[in-house]
Amino acid sequence: MEMDQLYTELILEHNQDKRNKRELAEFTTSEHGHNPSCGDDLTLQINVEDDIVKDAAYTGSGCAISQASASMMIDIIQGKSLEEAMRLVELFLGMIKKEVTDDDELEELEDAIALKNISNMPARVKCAVLAWHTLKEALKKEQH
Repeated sequence: MEMDQLYTELILEHNQDKRNKRELAEFTTSEHGHNPSCGDDLTLQINVEDDIVKDAAYTGSGCAISQASASMMIDIIQGKSLEEAMRLVELFLGMIKKEVTDDDELEELEDAIALKNISNMPARVKCAVLAWHTLKEALKKEQH
């Protein structure tokens, strides 16, 4: 299977999978993210206990890339420490900016590595990074 086809399927799969698209009954931080240039809009909720992301979810609307990126991100950060989650945010953003290109290092991003080639489509970059920037702001709140 071609890598591009695999990436497309992963994006479609995560966009259609609604297990991470819900509201949490209990959460410690909520952060809203909006991309005015395309209309992508999401609210991220995270529940942190003892410095660990116990649960996370998002609600909102947007294109397949923004929704899939949010879903992939939540899969990756659940069960991680705040510090580890922040490191993963920086790794993802570094991948999109082409500052991190080592596939072995990027494997930590699991399915989100599928968004690597978004960096070649400038109009779609904001879609892919919206959830991650929103998470970064939420994690900053949790760390203080």
